Amino acid sequence: MFCTSFHSPVSLLECLSDRLYFAILRQKPKNTANTHYFSIDDELVYENFYADFGPLNLAMIHRYCCKINKKLKSFSLARKKIVHYTSCDQKKQANAAVLIGSFSVIYLKKTPEEAYRLLVGGNNTYQPFRDASFGTCTYNLTVLDCLCAVSKALQYEFFDFNTFDVDEYEHYERAENGDFNWIIPRKFLAFSGPHPKSKIENGYPLHAPEAYFQYFRKHTITTIIRLNKKMYDAKRFTDARFEHYDLFFVDGSTPNDAIVKKFLNISENAEGVIAIHCKAGLGRTGTLIACYIMKHYKLTAAEAIAWIRICRPGSVIGPQQHFLEEKQASMWAQGDLFRAKLKEQQNGKDKVGVTRILSGVDDISINDNKTNDKPENHMYNDDHYPNKNEMTQGDKLRALKSKRQARAATTGQSPVKTAFSALPFQYNNNNNLHLYSTLHAGFGPGAGGDCKHDQKGRSLDGI
Repeated sequence: MFCTSFHSPVSLLECLSDRLYFAILRQKPKNTANTHYFSIDDELVYENFYADFGPLNLAMIHRYCCKINKKLKSFSLARKKIVHYTSCDQKKQANAAVLIGSFSVIYLKKTPEEAYRLLVGGNNTYQPFRDASFGTCTYNLTVLDCLCAVSKALQYEFFDFNTFDVDEYEHYERAENGDFNWIIPRKFLAFSGPHPKSKIENGYPLHAPEAYFQYFRKHTITTIIRLNKKMYDAKRFTDARFEHYDLFFVDGSTPNDAIVKKFLNISENAEGVIAIHCKAGLGRTGTLIACYIMKHYKLTAAEAIAWIRICRPGSVIGPQQHFLEEKQASMWAQGDLFRAKLKEQQNGKDKVGVTRILSGVDDISINDNKTNDKPENHMYNDDHYPNKNEMTQGDKLRALKSKRQARAATTGQSPVKTAFSALPFQYNNNNNLHLYSTLHAGFGPGAGGDCKHDQKGRSLDGI
């Protein structure tokens, strides 16, 4: 019987008939004449902030899918059963399950529920993912939530692995290269908050607004939304012909209804792409983008959180998770009403300014703070952190991100670009940041991903 050759597996699951399997094994197996084993447990590794351990990011899902596709097409493996095995480490199991489940959804055209049923065969259970906050976990994100998120993101064309540029993703997510990620292509880019002057602070490279201009213009970003207290003069963006809005709320907290409404209005009426930031571009940024996703694409709160974390790990933190659960019903209802009114307007004679009529955004002006209860001179003094020298949650997350990426680069956990010769952000010999004038010609949406090699020319899919 086939199972007997798997070194007494804890679990063996068939994902593709007589071809692709997923196994949980107690020990590392040896390849046989009929079976090829591989594991990604030590190859695709989540870089944690605190006790968070997944899900793995979009680049890792892409690399995994490329690996599987190459193995399935390999002449040397044509007569072999291919077994993706993972260890008895529950965190590794959960990440591995999301990977092979995502492959099943994207390439085997299974529904998330079908993929998940295969993964839980034999009474398997998977440890739920948690947020990147320090402290007790109060919200569980499941493997099924992640698979549903991938399925809906595929349905709504949030990603396309035929054109996905894995090198660009891994380049720009790094702190020294801008620390930003696309959440919805051609709609939302999440990034870490700019600083008045490019420098290194608490080990984290900070970038001035001008450092982003070239990339933003190239990718038709027209609108900047700032959610944290003022760290730079908004005129540096507006003088460069970007729209700039301030929607401040306290680091680690949740937005009030007025802020959510304003954010949705701005997002629904922006002429181009929107770049959103708070301090680290994780908690507050992810929370408001999730509101838009729930309203306009009807993802559940858990699916929205899962997708945003797959795009930008560490997003949506602590009470923000429960806030999104509470907002889900109202966002869905607002979305239904928006689409109904939009359809009604489009079927009528007056097709001009439909979206503006629906949202009433004409009442909003750049840097308009009239809906906030506090006057402007108090609004940006974060009362939650009375000591100005005290590190906020965003400060801590940015410092951790910089340290973990440096650690990954030295240990070889994740392939990263090491040469700074063609980057928009570049260090000088004094460890200060200065602008570099040209972007690498190979970066940018639509450049296309390469499933065969990483930046150093190494095969990603070696068999």
